[in-house]
Amino acid sequence: MIPASLARRLSIPVIGSPLFIISNPDLVIAQCKAGVIGSFPSLNARPLPQFEEWLQRLTTELGPNDAPYAVNLIVHKSNDRLMDDLALCVQYKVPIVITSLGARVDVNEAIHSYGGIVLHDIITNAFARKAIDKGADGLIAVAAGAGGHAGTISPFALVQEIRRWFDGPLALSGSIATGGAVLAAEAMGADFGYIGSAFIATDEARADDRYKAMIVDSSSVDIVYSSLFTGVAGNYLKPSIALAGMDPDALPAGDLKTMNFGSDAAPKAWKEIWGCGQGIGAVDAVIPAAAFVARLRREYDAARGRLGLAREVAAAA
Repeated sequence: MIPASLARRLSIPVIGSPLFIISNPDLVIAQCKAGVIGSFPSLNARPLPQFEEWLQRLTTELGPNDAPYAVNLIVHKSNDRLMDDLALCVQYKVPIVITSLGARVDVNEAIHSYGGIVLHDIITNAFARKAIDKGADGLIAVAAGAGGHAGTISPFALVQEIRRWFDGPLALSGSIATGGAVLAAEAMGADFGYIGSAFIATDEARADDRYKAMIVDSSSVDIVYSSLFTGVAGNYLKPSIALAGMDPDALPAGDLKTMNFGSDAAPKAWKEIWGCGQGIGAVDAVIPAAAFVARLRREYDAARGRLGLAREVAAAA
């Protein structure tokens, strides 16, 4: 369940997922001030001193009434910055840390040392159990249809399997791009909708304008699931693969050994091959992040109304 102290700071139960290369302080601040949890991968701040500059800015510009922010740490052996980034998260008492591609007890303990919350990305129920066993506070179920390194399990199956044994914080990712989808995630048992691809098509996102336009112009049929680009299977925009001179319908398999977040090999995943989830058919324009959150709230309220549910007003809780 969502802690009451956190729920009062949210206008809608949504986490903006950390978008590799794309998420930046402008986007995170806009998300948090609009009432959703904004996040970014620590590796987006390069070189390392910039990460501290970003944390200083977030600490200064976000107040107690804004939604909290989150930092994504890549817990994988290819990330040689992990311990330096973790030390800065502890120093600045980052409220929420999202761990991905590995779960480590020492990382979780470091975040817990100052009262921080750890949410861990998982694509299967087995990985979910391992994450909780190693001390994660909550889970992010990355189900079929999510952007980037997504799983293949239906969100219905994944959430119901997790909820058979885990009653802590749970976010659901996978084609969520409307307020109605957020409510559906809650109805299934999740506490948060986890939205990534739709936030790429916002003014504040640090993405190529062609990328944003491609999201607006594309739909679920324009997504391909491939392990070629990073060694881990993920969802990508077919038109971006074609722009790189490759056939999106005839891609060879990748190798986990090729995973390297600092690689200069071409074409580069995320920079030239653009990750995206299947929910983009609901995205029809590039707009400010605050306007997108406002639309989510309207859709969320409308969905509750269709079901005869009165909206709970956080301020009155």
